[in-house]
Amino acid sequence: MGAALARLRRASGVPVAFGGLLAGGGRFRINELSGTATTALRGLSIHHGNGLGGKAVVLCRPFAVTDYRASSVISHEYDAAVAAEGLRSVLAVPVVVRRRVRGVLYGALRHPLRLGDGPLSAAMEAARELEQALLLQDEAARLLSVSQQPTAADPAMWEEVREAHGDLRSLAQRVTDPLLRQEMLAACGRLAAASSGGTGPAGEAPALSPREVDVLTCVASGATNAQAGERLGLRPETVKCYLRSSMRKLGAHTRMQAVIAARRAGLLP
Repeated sequence: MGAALARLRRASGVPVAFGGLLAGGGRFRINELSGTATTALRGLSIHHGNGLGGKAVVLCRPFAVTDYRASSVISHEYDAAVAAEGLRSVLAVPVVVRRRVRGVLYGALRHPLRLGDGPLSAAMEAARELEQALLLQDEAARLLSVSQQPTAADPAMWEEVREAHGDLRSLAQRVTDPLLRQEMLAACGRLAAASSGGTGPAGEAPALSPREVDVLTCVASGATNAQAGERLGLRPETVKCYLRSSMRKLGAHTRMQAVIAARRAGLLP
């Protein structure tokens, strides 16, 4: 959430951003602030339909008002907190994962000015990146649960885990925010380590770069250098270089030896 708010402010030019995720009971709690002068907004519990964010959640689309306190199209349960922070123009964008609203991002100005397409587009882009991160988090948690079940020894189930791991790493490479991408890759790493069952020697896993792991993930699925390059947006010659480097670090002489060594080291599921 913090990375999404930083991106929203940077890309839109609005000085204030804040947001929160679903807290249960159909409520969203504001738990992240960026550029605020007070803590008046922190901890606000936003109910469906109430205020600007509640309306954006119900409509499941971005919504903005030029002057929050004077707007006749929203309810005013949160006027005191908004006034305490000195906000006037405010936009809200829902964060939707698998057709379910999981959070709300806000951007705001301290004077009444119509927020045009630029700030709204920037807020929507920040929300999309947060949606991808939440999707990855959900999928990683599901795969971790599957990998730790006794039935996970089923080869077909392991293939599903490995294929999903590859898809998640590919998704991470399409995320432009470096902090979000790093968090997503870290989640993939936890999945791979848990899937290995701790079979690798503690503290002795080779330090492969993210791209080397990406290439090995593709190789593990049976992809050729050309296919891996197409999937990762790399030239086949570049894929070959990454593969050769990872083989050297793993002490492997063939592609499959490298995959096996990476799995034993907890780098691949």
